[in-house]
Amino acid sequence: MSEQRPGTGGLGHGPDWRPVIRPRRLRSTPAMRRLTQQTRLHPAELILPMFVRDSVDEPVPIGSMPGVVQHSLDSFRAELQRAARAGIGGVMLFGVPERKDATGSGATEPQGILNVATRIAVAEVGDALVVQTDLCLDEFTDHGHCGVLDAAGRVDNDASLLRYRDMALAQADAGSALLGLSGMMDGQVRAVRDALDAAGHFDTAILGYAAKYASAFYGPFREAVQSSLQGDRRSYQLDPANRREGAREVLLDVEEGADVVMVKPAMSYLDVLADAAASSPVPVWAYQVSGEYSMVEAAAAHGWIDRERTIDETLLGIRRAGADAVLSYWAIEAAERWARA
Repeated sequence: MSEQRPGTGGLGHGPDWRPVIRPRRLRSTPAMRRLTQQTRLHPAELILPMFVRDSVDEPVPIGSMPGVVQHSLDSFRAELQRAARAGIGGVMLFGVPERKDATGSGATEPQGILNVATRIAVAEVGDALVVQTDLCLDEFTDHGHCGVLDAAGRVDNDASLLRYRDMALAQADAGSALLGLSGMMDGQVRAVRDALDAAGHFDTAILGYAAKYASAFYGPFREAVQSSLQGDRRSYQLDPANRREGAREVLLDVEEGADVVMVKPAMSYLDVLADAAASSPVPVWAYQVSGEYSMVEAAAAHGWIDRERTIDETLLGIRRAGADAVLSYWAIEAAERWARA
């Protein structure tokens, strides 16, 4: 057994008890901390989810998501311009239709609310922002599921793919630059890619919601889209207990041709996000979902946390875990605040 050299105080120490290795040197001043920061936030890495509601003249507040609204077409236009001025990366559009049916027919109607909103967004800010659309049936079905149902009331995977293909063409025709496939049907990326290419939409990109978990954190979103869901989505969304399954789904979406892959939710799935970032050859995004937003807002309203610091820390954590971009309801607010800093 080797002896410690007299007077060293042990490995990494000077002639007495004082440390030689001092990591605090790089935290000593604001300028030093800024210079050595390892993860940075930029508005271009943020995407704003937006809800556009059919047949309303004024924006409708969402009670469980303070500060977020279902937009009228007029308020939608104004918020799009604000998003462009803030310099964020894009917007993800969700439609809130007036009527629903078993097959979600409003999703493919050219005058359906989502396709109308898409055309407006492309005309207003298509050169400044990436206009993205949610490709899922849950907002449009009277049963609230992400696909069509079979005779036994189960979600029919392959029949749903046919509806997704039609939705993809409707959204691409409306001008969407990127389709967000959030339904979690097996084979959805390949089915949509084939339909787009067959119709000549070679440049329309696909965001595969690859690792989308059956999460309790989606609660406020149900109000945001006026969901009609009865039951749950555990037969097609991932089990929150399963990490390797998330990694498998990411690789499957990449193999099927996804241009970007998604992990959703974000903060409770940072391990899955880090796995995806380590393995994916395409960009990896994360969705900071409604429940994450509402928890911070509720705690801040009670004065229990510093709201702005908490917002930035959550975004930093998601980026640090490997997300190349983040869908966040704070996208515009954060971008505007960073510009003032």
